[in-house]
Amino acid sequence: MNKDIQITITQPDDWHLHLRDGTLLQQVVQHTAAQFARAIIMPNLKPPMTTTEVVLAYRQRILDALPANNQFQPLMTLYLTETMSPDEIHRAQQSGHIYAAKLYPAGATTNSSDGVRDPANIYPVLEAMQKADMPLLIHGEVTDPEVDVFDREAVFIERHLLDIVKNFPALRIVLEHVTTREGAHFVRDASANIAATITPQHLLLNRNALFQGGIKPHNYCLPILKRETHRQALLDIVTSRHPRFFAGTDSAPHSRINKESACGCAGIYSAHAAIELYAEAFENINALDKLEGFLSFYGADFYRLPRNSGEITLYKEDWEAPASYPVDGEEIIPFRAGEKIRWKL
Repeated sequence: MNKDIQITITQPDDWHLHLRDGTLLQQVVQHTAAQFARAIIMPNLKPPMTTTEVVLAYRQRILDALPANNQFQPLMTLYLTETMSPDEIHRAQQSGHIYAAKLYPAGATTNSSDGVRDPANIYPVLEAMQKADMPLLIHGEVTDPEVDVFDREAVFIERHLLDIVKNFPALRIVLEHVTTREGAHFVRDASANIAATITPQHLLLNRNALFQGGIKPHNYCLPILKRETHRQALLDIVTSRHPRFFAGTDSAPHSRINKESACGCAGIYSAHAAIELYAEAFENINALDKLEGFLSFYGADFYRLPRNSGEITLYKEDWEAPASYPVDGEEIIPFRAGEKIRWKL
């Protein structure tokens, strides 16, 4: 370990995380809790987390799965449906543990079949969220089969997001896992209540990584990896110290068999090394001085939560990511499995 090359920063938060449930939850939550102080937890389980009651029960299962004396805080979210009552937003706000609600376009990603067919159908709920000052988290892709998969984010902005912003000007919105130049520039030029999360894979990879030496199912995620020009646009944003772009790993565990099947699941598992991967991405563009804001400050500020008081230290040290993690007789293949990562907590 080279202690002469190190970075000490305020402990980060993950503003977009999938923990799943059951045995899988018990395995993966430990990776996140070892690095992050807090995380926004996605609600797309089976069945989806559509009521305050079921979300709070899920929160307790997360807390029960944490290592002893770990202070990690799960920040919970509701799964929006077209049948949800605006009263559910009030109940969620009163709970003290639900910090946002998530819009999944129906069929856009894992466990999204119960999602929203047309955002206009949930405008009464969005009005309640605006009044409650509860952030709306958006998987910003259309599911129209006539739209090219690489264009779905840009089309969603044009078809839906512009209208949502126009109709609810005070609603805080996070365009989750932004992947395109169009998405990044939309958020950059929007009002102060519009933000975006960016994943480590979209800073490190372009769509060539899906096909190098054959199909790479463990690099398949949604939104899908994009052209190099889009990756460069994201890198330009994070080097600008823009305060409305912050870390959201979208770490999404799937078993190996479900990733390598004939109809493989979308999702990249990065929780085992998320902070180190972000550090590598920033180092690649000589921007390590901008890492702390992106990881530790901007998300907390947007969610109107206090910045963390603890610190973490990263050392410049090559280490090899495990080839897999065992889970209940199966295995998860992590991002960069069997490859070197240049930073280590």
